[in-house]
Amino acid sequence: MGAIETKTFKSGNSVALRLPKSLAIGPDEKMLIEQKGGVLTIRRAQDREAERRTVEKLLEALEALPKPGEVFRSDRASSRRSAVTSEWRC
Repeated sequence: MGAIETKTFKSGNSVALRLPKSLAIGPDEKMLIEQKGGVLTIRRAQDREAERRTVEKLLEALEALPKPGEVFRSDRASSRRSAVTSEWRC
């Protein structure tokens, strides 16, 4: 989506920004506004609790995976990297 032109309006003692429906931003969503020079960046605030739960689920899924056995470096791979002479073992 390219740039969208919109207008500000007075809302109480504040100035508000009208956001088009096409942006799919609903009422009462937490937003972050950053200003760097003359550029304003508006983005959804991250839900830290939801992110934490997602990371916990990913860690649980990783821990449930079977542990790998020994891993050896093949001769073909070592010939391509002649600077490394020792085998890799886990």
